[in-house]
Amino acid sequence: MEHISFLVAVVIITALAFDFTNGFHDTANAAATAIATGALRPKVAVTIAAVLNFAGAFLSVKVATTISGGIVNEKAGVHPEIIFAALAGAILWNLLTWLRGLPSSSSHALYGGLIGATIVGVGMNGVNFDTVVTKIIIPAVASPFVAGLASWGATKLAYAITRKGRDASTEKGFKTGQIFSSSLISLAHGTNDAQKTMGIITLTLVSVGALPHGALPPTWVIVSAGGAIALGTYMGGWRIIRSMGKGLADIGPRQGFASESAAATVILTSSHMGFGLSTTQVCSGGIMGAGLGAPKGRLRWSLVRRMVYTWGLTLPAAGLVSGGAALLAEQGTWGIALVGAVLVAGSGAMWMISRRQPVGADNVNDVSDVTPVEVTAAAGVNAPTPASTTVAA
Repeated sequence: MEHISFLVAVVIITALAFDFTNGFHDTANAAATAIATGALRPKVAVTIAAVLNFAGAFLSVKVATTISGGIVNEKAGVHPEIIFAALAGAILWNLLTWLRGLPSSSSHALYGGLIGATIVGVGMNGVNFDTVVTKIIIPAVASPFVAGLASWGATKLAYAITRKGRDASTEKGFKTGQIFSSSLISLAHGTNDAQKTMGIITLTLVSVGALPHGALPPTWVIVSAGGAIALGTYMGGWRIIRSMGKGLADIGPRQGFASESAAATVILTSSHMGFGLSTTQVCSGGIMGAGLGAPKGRLRWSLVRRMVYTWGLTLPAAGLVSGGAALLAEQGTWGIALVGAVLVAGSGAMWMISRRQPVGADNVNDVSDVTPVEVTAAAGVNAPTPASTTVAA
């Protein structure tokens, strides 16, 4: 019992560590366009995002129940070793994509890890594939297109309405609007993503009999998950903020407001329906739609291709890593210790590599790895010029 209790504590701590990486990995979802357009200063943007991520964690638990009682079969014998392995794979994939500055899905890393570890540790019957398809796969494919189309239309409308307005006053008005639209995304992100860690912790407690099957997350789980994601958000995932804010397209205030409003609407709707979608994919889709919706607007397709490839790899890659971790963890204490050691060593190594070319609040808007001919600035918005050769990865 003491060993089980200790392992459960380790799993809960690891789950909160994943939640922390989710926070700084996904800070860009709310902050990137507001920072890129100058609507908010970088530190102010991440502070607002952190506070609202925490608040959003208290608005709903439907996504949490999708994880704790939906993706995996609680009665199939899922135990803490499997959940620990799932978290290890998800964290390592999150850190790798952050290091490369790629806006990948923290949510899909978690889902892939959970599915892979469960298949290895329990078998195929441990995964509810119907739920995986309806609540994860279909939203993953559809949500970027829905957000992109809505953002494209909203951008077209914004330019049509303001085509006779004075440029300076128009831009200022949309920058003010971005403060509210980016805040709404932060609230929506907390509502969707913080719940995923709540679901993992709840599943762990159910697996050892500390909670009954079908239980909702206890209050302490909600508070701790909200706090962990808020802290990670405040740290700022600057590499991905740069990629989303400056790498996909040159975004002006009208585009920023349109993309943020569209993305927030999609995320809040999906949270209400219990869909565990990727907020990163939704927000990236919104930015791409806004980039194409502006007059003469274009995308930087090299980054778009890399990003989409990463989206497709996330579920299977995290699943394979977590499946391997589950094989080790199932061997007993030494296997669990080895998985923990690999997790710590891998995380530390990626952090040290990132310090060779740091990206922070002071250089997050520097344009890198982009040739001027790849993108045409939106009408009425001055195109930024390359200010630094510092790269995000």
